[in-house]
Amino acid sequence: MTSLVWSHKPLLGPYLLSRELEIFSKLVSCRSVLGTHNYRSSIPAMDETTEKRQMRKQNKKRQPLEEKTTLTLLITNPEEDIEDLFSENEVKQIRVSLLEWYDESQRELPWRQRSESESDSGEEEKRAYGVWVSEIMLQQTRVQTVIEYYNRWMKKWPSIHHLSQASLEEVNEMWAGLGYYRRARFLLEGAKMIVDGGGGFPNTVSALLKVPGIGNYTAGAIASIAFKEAVPVVDGNVIRVLARLKSISANPKDSLTVKKFWKLAAQLVDPCWPGDFNQSLMELGATVCTPLNPSCVSCPVSGQCRVLSMSKHDSSVLVTDYPIKVEKTKQRHDISAACVVEILGGQDGSEINQPDSRFLLVKRPDEGLLAGLWEFPSVMLDEEVDLTRRRKEVDCFLKKSFSLDSKKNCSIVSREDVGEFVHIFSHIRLKVYVELLILRLKGGMNDWLEKQNKGTMAWKCVDNEALSNMGLTSGVRKVYTMVEKFKQKGSTTNSISSRKRTSSKKLRCS
Repeated sequence: MTSLVWSHKPLLGPYLLSRELEIFSKLVSCRSVLGTHNYRSSIPAMDETTEKRQMRKQNKKRQPLEEKTTLTLLITNPEEDIEDLFSENEVKQIRVSLLEWYDESQRELPWRQRSESESDSGEEEKRAYGVWVSEIMLQQTRVQTVIEYYNRWMKKWPSIHHLSQASLEEVNEMWAGLGYYRRARFLLEGAKMIVDGGGGFPNTVSALLKVPGIGNYTAGAIASIAFKEAVPVVDGNVIRVLARLKSISANPKDSLTVKKFWKLAAQLVDPCWPGDFNQSLMELGATVCTPLNPSCVSCPVSGQCRVLSMSKHDSSVLVTDYPIKVEKTKQRHDISAACVVEILGGQDGSEINQPDSRFLLVKRPDEGLLAGLWEFPSVMLDEEVDLTRRRKEVDCFLKKSFSLDSKKNCSIVSREDVGEFVHIFSHIRLKVYVELLILRLKGGMNDWLEKQNKGTMAWKCVDNEALSNMGLTSGVRKVYTMVEKFKQKGSTTNSISSRKRTSSKKLRCS
């Protein structure tokens, strides 16, 4: 049976979450009467005040490293393997080394900027919001890509209250290009829930886990960085660092192994500087302990790295062998036919590129892949088929969904096969065939719109300018770009042919 024990050793318990981590963080808080002394060096973080720097120097002088103790909560287990954990000395050395390194080497990123009045609850909530946005954006996305998106996002919605007033369409447009659009929807839903609740920004892991889209990692990051709760974080970078430090050769995707990583991270987290320590661990994995080219010579914890030590005694052992590579799930191969439908204004035989033409857009279902986003009309195909079959499938969809029938209410001005491309999702390889269909309505645009019964499918017609400024997904943007280039190429070809005909007539006349 699990029991609670007071100890002067680092955390030895299993993976803790929500309520357990909340209790633990309160017990090891630096504000506790029994408190934990600061392991951190006097090297200041780049955004701390001079007064804070001096205070840290004085604390270090008053409390020699050998005399420091840690008040922790142990959750004991008879089956616990002590050898799988870090020793007390290793914990101290790793904390000191990583925090010193982080003070000197951390990247200057917009979401790491702090206000001088960190203790102010309003500033804490503001930072928590910034950390939340950045962590959600950084999932499956490169840091350099996120910086621009983050800055634009925070300029438009500088606080959670501003975000809560936004529409899903606005959020999707701002998110366009980042992929994994469900993340954006969860941010909006979470902001609305927090603001409507009226209780302020959740400041513990257990409270944060109740917010849509916030899981264990994001909750730990927000709680430790913004609210100084002594809780761990585990992402891909942390897993890589820990797997090499402890030479863990088990499958990093296995649930039991994941729990082990959380246990190790919980053991290491510095109770006085949990946010900085967690960021230092992630920063190490992102910049030094990288997947393919780790810089072991510049690693601040190379002395505690078991895999590096093994590699020095056995040439067959490589640091990059850890963590082990897990075979990726085989991608599903899908085929789609996308049709860019351009509806010309007027009823006469004027030029195709009219300024009052409209493009037909369809909104995807609210659940599933690319939920709630706009795209050109498209149909999924069960197999590879020829152009005639693809067009037949598209025509059926247009007739059923929009009452567009070339035999009744519209005429085809032009229909061209534009080309094809492959769009890669994390689990899907989608082959997209693209065509341009230019129509002229019998009776005009207004007459057609009045007769439409939109039913359950959301759709709209937009002009070229509006389409150019919409926040389209990268796949839809690719379709639109292909069509624009095709039309420009066609215009150039027609212009050249026209000049040749004119020159030929002049030669004949002469």
